[in-house]
Amino acid sequence: MKDDTARLTQTARSLPIALLRARETVMGPFRDMLSLSGISEQKWRVLRVVSESGPTEQTAIASAACLMLPSLTRILTAMEKDGLLRRQPDTQDRRKSIVMLLPKGQALIDDHASRSAAITADLQHRFGPKKMEQLLDLLQELHELDLAPK
Repeated sequence: MKDDTARLTQTARSLPIALLRARETVMGPFRDMLSLSGISEQKWRVLRVVSESGPTEQTAIASAACLMLPSLTRILTAMEKDGLLRRQPDTQDRRKSIVMLLPKGQALIDDHASRSAAITADLQHRFGPKKMEQLLDLLQELHELDLAPK
């Protein structure tokens, strides 16, 4: 007989699956918006981070955009080729690269800004501003947990 404490949580109440379902719900309208310009969610996140932060070091972009550094490097290469941004060596540490938004990248942000804001406003209206703030606070707390094996 198996120990009752070793039972898996039902998938309907599994946190990893619930987070994936919620992500898909939230991202659907954004994917539709981005498909019009042929840009991926990952590239959009990179553009948003660099637009908000100004010239930024690659590892900081990877962290802020929730991307693995090798994936970011591949994405940045494609984005440079598309004329959306530019990389140059850091003047203080030549091993690092600084990423800057080019006018074409900023234009893409500007083109989607009002639609992105409308999607966010609709979500907040439908979910409720108070619940949205609570959810964001709880997700931040969850993100800050140290879940490394002890």
